[in-house]
Amino acid sequence: MTEHDYLGPQGLRTRGTVLVLPGRGETRRSYARFGTRLAADSYRVRVLAAPDADAGSADRLAAELTAAVTDLGPDLVHPLVLIGSDLGAAALAALVAREETGAAWWPDAVVLAALPGYGTHGSDAWDDELDARTHCAVHRGVLSDDTEVARGTLDRAVPSALLDAAYGNAVDVPHLLLVGDADPYADRAALTSAAKTLPRARLAVVRGGHHDVLNDLQHRSVAAEIVTFLEVLRDGTPLVPIVDVESSAW
Repeated sequence: MTEHDYLGPQGLRTRGTVLVLPGRGETRRSYARFGTRLAADSYRVRVLAAPDADAGSADRLAAELTAAVTDLGPDLVHPLVLIGSDLGAAALAALVAREETGAAWWPDAVVLAALPGYGTHGSDAWDDELDARTHCAVHRGVLSDDTEVARGTLDRAVPSALLDAAYGNAVDVPHLLLVGDADPYADRAALTSAAKTLPRARLAVVRGGHHDVLNDLQHRSVAAEIVTFLEVLRDGTPLVPIVDVESSAW
């Protein structure tokens, strides 16, 4: 167990295992609140280091995921779900596209949050980057107070080859795609196309959400969407919503 492991309430059965991959500029501390929130619903959460985007990064990511799964040992409870944000989402989608179904880290499902689009989006100052990332005052403080957060990294384009692999992913693994409708780094057309290409995908758009969609103002609702997805997975296949809205005035 590390300082970036989050455990469920004592005495309750663990309902699944979640491994989280941060994005550009972020650290493991960026996801403390997110990990704590999922753990409150009895999911074991471990936040890993943000992946790289250079040659060989996929093999290193596979090795890191394997190490995490091996380290958990008998504490690994399925479903095993991999969650990535920004570069973490792109690297995860590209790795899953290799279809290494026999790998120890092979997931029961994937959550891709804030999958970036092609090209760059420049920001003139840290406050500009924060505005693009999140409007949550608490999370802005977390990012600003963490001396290990690499400011300005969102200005660097994600390699096109990595995004090609991520958006070309058509693996038959349940996917939850999350994007904020105010995310300046997102490519909604590419996301919509990807959601239609994937055999089992759900695309959820967060109203008013910015790039750090897991940690923006709507983080409670986003976490609830993820927990709902996790609970559906526990029910097995085919995936069927647990709650159906029969009638609503809004």
